[in-house]
Amino acid sequence: MELDEFKAVLESSGLPVTYNAWPEREAPPLPYVCWLESGSSNFAADGVVYHPVKRLRAELYEAYRDAAAEQALESALDSFFYQKTPNYIDEEKCYQIIYELEV
Repeated sequence: MELDEFKAVLESSGLPVTYNAWPEREAPPLPYVCWLESGSSNFAADGVVYHPVKRLRAELYEAYRDAAAEQALESALDSFFYQKTPNYIDEEKCYQIIYELEV
């Protein structure tokens, strides 16, 4: 899967989406999604990368735990296996729900 295809998957949630972070003072109202490529977990054979695997991370930011926003994003990600980790960011006064997956 190419990165632009993954972005399209996230956009199908109906939530605003950007790579890594919104430019300063251009972030839309919460909830929104930031995503990034966080590394790789390649499969090797005969000393070379036989099958490249990208590690991706989608971060949902919410003013409060918003079940509808989480469901919208999880429905968009329903064809992937992901790990979900919720956090509260004190200095930002918002929740960050992290979805980690490999493609």
